[in-house]
Amino acid sequence: MRTTLRSTLLGAFAALGLGAAAAAAVTTGQPAPAFSLPGSDGKTHALADYAGKIVVLEWFNRECPFVKKHYESQNMQQLQREYTGRNVVWLTVISSAPGKQGHATASQAAAIAKELGAAPTAVLLDEQGSVGRAYGAKTTPHMYVIGKDGTLLYQGAIDDDPSAQRDGVATAKNYVRRALDETLAGKPVSEPVTTPYGCSVKY
Repeated sequence: MRTTLRSTLLGAFAALGLGAAAAAAVTTGQPAPAFSLPGSDGKTHALADYAGKIVVLEWFNRECPFVKKHYESQNMQQLQREYTGRNVVWLTVISSAPGKQGHATASQAAAIAKELGAAPTAVLLDEQGSVGRAYGAKTTPHMYVIGKDGTLLYQGAIDDDPSAQRDGVATAKNYVRRALDETLAGKPVSEPVTTPYGCSVKY
């Protein structure tokens, strides 16, 4: 009976394009999965490199209309600049596989970031999708906030407006901003998990 139920659930996840590994999302309040990835800057970036700092992970696919919404409105760039200016590390992760929508080489990713006026700490290339799967990243954007001690504090949507229209950005409740402000103030994150929205990650 359990085997049948498990098979049914995994089949449902597979139909959604998530796969068995992505179905098992990480748990807030627990240590964030360690990783090391190449960056568009030619350097290798490991989560351990940023111990003692708050870290944001942002899953990115330039061709996704939901990502375009937040970049064309300058919402994402503003968040990146504001919080890196407050000593937060912001890592933009591209998990699109070679040949899939949104995939980028290091030079392409650097050029895209420059064109968009993006201001993350680094753009990371997760071609094998290992980090995306470890975190259960399902959408672009899918957002995570990791505390100074390496604990996952927030995961989910960037805000509460799950449309691809720019009009709602200004009035939407920004979950990432709130999670970061609460964390920087030494308070617990009041809403640690929300439902992510956007395009599926192209593993």
